[in-house]
Amino acid sequence: MHSPLEIALHYVEIGIHKVRLSAFKLLLLGVFAGMFIGFAGIASTTASAMIENPSVARLVSACVFPAGMAMVLVAGSELFTGNNLIVIAVLERKVKLHEMLKNWVFVFAGNFIGASFTAVMVVYGHIPDLYEGRLAGKVVDAALLRVEQSFPEAFVRGVLCNILVCIAVWAAFAAKKVSGKLMMSFWPVMLFVLCGFEHSIADIYFGMAGILTAGEYGLAAEGLSLGSFLVRNLLPVTLGNIVGGAGIVGCGYWAVYLHHTPGFVMSVEKEQEDIDTAEEY
Repeated sequence: MHSPLEIALHYVEIGIHKVRLSAFKLLLLGVFAGMFIGFAGIASTTASAMIENPSVARLVSACVFPAGMAMVLVAGSELFTGNNLIVIAVLERKVKLHEMLKNWVFVFAGNFIGASFTAVMVVYGHIPDLYEGRLAGKVVDAALLRVEQSFPEAFVRGVLCNILVCIAVWAAFAAKKVSGKLMMSFWPVMLFVLCGFEHSIADIYFGMAGILTAGEYGLAAEGLSLGSFLVRNLLPVTLGNIVGGAGIVGCGYWAVYLHHTPGFVMSVEKEQEDIDTAEEY
């Protein structure tokens, strides 16, 4: 297991690598991550759709959704919410602010395309026909729930969500094996879904799927439109995600493990070099 300090040092190097990717690669890898989160969205809705007890339904949904994060972490892709941790490399002055912002913009755009693509394919592939069409109502309900929140509510839920998502990414880097990464990333993601926190990329899928389903199936969805979704949900949730991921987790862990600890960092780096050298022999 890697220590928190080792993870912090490692993420500085990861941040440098991420900002050096071309815009095309960032966009394409973002599309994959958006698709993966979209798959998790429809799977979690489908798994819980016919469960009458709302608490049990939410628990089942929460246990299914982490499959999306598992694909993001292991298959290789770029997720905007996790990339909020690039701020660690910025604070270490290894990455410039504009480089991080460029990464965020292209990755977010890719995530939007990927999650929306999944929503389009799900709706026009008529997956909501499941359970004699009752799944369609659940898909629309999930979108309505998100636009009915006030701006402050959506913002706060976004903050709480990305604290957990970035902890999931952080904890996954503690593990040296894939099995450990999957186990460590599962719990924080499960918690944010169970508690009803808001993830911007997941909400892109839920919002777009709800809008398209309402139109395709002729379901009433008062107040649900592309405009209301973007303004009342995606904007505050995205801002909240940045505060929770970059502001609280990224800045907080940088302050704890890397700020004003040069001697400690050097000793850890020297110790790791000695271990690597010993392993070579």
